Amino acid sequence: MRMAMRLALRAKGETSPNPMVGAVIVKNGKIVGKGYHKKAGLPHAEVVALEKAKEKAKYATLYVTLEPCVHFGRTAPCVYKIIESKIKKVVVGMIDPNPLNNGKGIAILRRHGIEVEVGILEKELRKMNEAFIKYITKGIPFVVVKVGQSLDGKIATFKGDSRWITSDSSRAYVHRLRKEFDAIMVGVNTIIRDNPHLDSPYSSRPVKIIVVDSHLSIPYDAQIFKNPQVILATLPPQLGQETENRKLLSKKASLLEVKEKAGEVNLKDMLKKLAKKEITSILVEGGGTLIGSLFDEDLVDKVLFFISPKIIGGKEAISSVMGKGVSRVDRAFKLKDINIKRFGEDILVEGYLH
Repeated sequence: MRMAMRLALRAKGETSPNPMVGAVIVKNGKIVGKGYHKKAGLPHAEVVALEKAKEKAKYATLYVTLEPCVHFGRTAPCVYKIIESKIKKVVVGMIDPNPLNNGKGIAILRRHGIEVEVGILEKELRKMNEAFIKYITKGIPFVVVKVGQSLDGKIATFKGDSRWITSDSSRAYVHRLRKEFDAIMVGVNTIIRDNPHLDSPYSSRPVKIIVVDSHLSIPYDAQIFKNPQVILATLPPQLGQETENRKLLSKKASLLEVKEKAGEVNLKDMLKKLAKKEITSILVEGGGTLIGSLFDEDLVDKVLFFISPKIIGGKEAISSVMGKGVSRVDRAFKLKDINIKRFGEDILVEGYLH
């Protein structure tokens, strides 16, 4: 199962909206076939492994990280391929959380006389596919907040200068990290202030960029428009009026019209609509207002705080998490499963909220 998991991870950042899945076929103590799901629309891991094993699959044991599917999606169901191959036993890492499957594949295999064992390395496998699980069960993307801040929690000076707070090694890690997400999200103020590229040079597929821009104030010449997959999450035009500004921006990006909340984009509605576009995971990179609003709405699943040993100071300096905040310390958001790493002089604090 660990080998199957390592195989699955080869496609990290490539399989969305599908999960990462790996499979290994063993017969008489020898591996006779193995494979992993490379991309949505391509064969599933079990099928790849079975095609490599050929007739050796007969009476063998199949180890697969996720329950084989029974439904027609971009490909045909896997359970019937397994049955046809005369596999004797299937060891399943975890049950598929997809309501279309969710135990049905295991039930069909058992009805056909195939022994099935379930729940091997389940904790590790659930973490591996945490974004898929959130997306398929809750109907909204898995949201990770990334912050690069000073020791006193600032992401820019009182004049708006923010380059560079964290180290080269921290920024290089973030560039590699971006390829694991379907989209990068920022607030419009980050675009206005920093005019970032937000590119992902390590990704083999273009990563979408989402800008939360309630009133379409983004500059026409923003560098992100070099990316062909920019989404501007904004409010609908008032009284059906289509402004010239809106028409111009609609030629540069896809406009996602979202419900209003207190005069701004309704973040919950935005995430639901992004999920319908098969966006399963989002890396939020700023700024403090957007991040604070996501915390206020309890929409953050995980955080990555890169802390630089610098002190910026100033009550007008921009903080990493703004919004309304909590009224009492005992209501503060508390991280779970905390992991701490070093990147040069920086410290990365990583943890979960849900």
